[in-house]
Amino acid sequence: MSMQRKLVVVVDDDRSMLRGVERLLNAYGFETAVFSSAEALLYSSATVEATCLVLDIHLGGMSGIELRRRLAADGSTVPVIFMTAFDDEITHREAVEAGCIAYLQKPFQAQSLIGAIKNAVN
Repeated sequence: MSMQRKLVVVVDDDRSMLRGVERLLNAYGFETAVFSSAEALLYSSATVEATCLVLDIHLGGMSGIELRRRLAADGSTVPVIFMTAFDDEITHREAVEAGCIAYLQKPFQAQSLIGAIKNAVN
């Protein structure tokens, strides 16, 4: 990874998970922007500078998959990593069809997330 910091946007409605992922990414040298809902991200400009999005699938309101589809419809090509605590075959298939580069089931190993993000930003 280059010395330039990479902005990773994280969306999760679980505040403790959001803080944990933010701390982990900061410890690995990533700049982060965190949001507790898909709607909050859409009202920001964070996707313009983002090098990667880490999205929880099951959010209150718009889901992470719906968010990814909306961003793609608007022309976004930012790589997406999905994470979920409620894994099933249908959700996994929808995530892949929405265009994710990685799909992580919570709880996941820190290195799984870091490896996926490094692949996305390099």
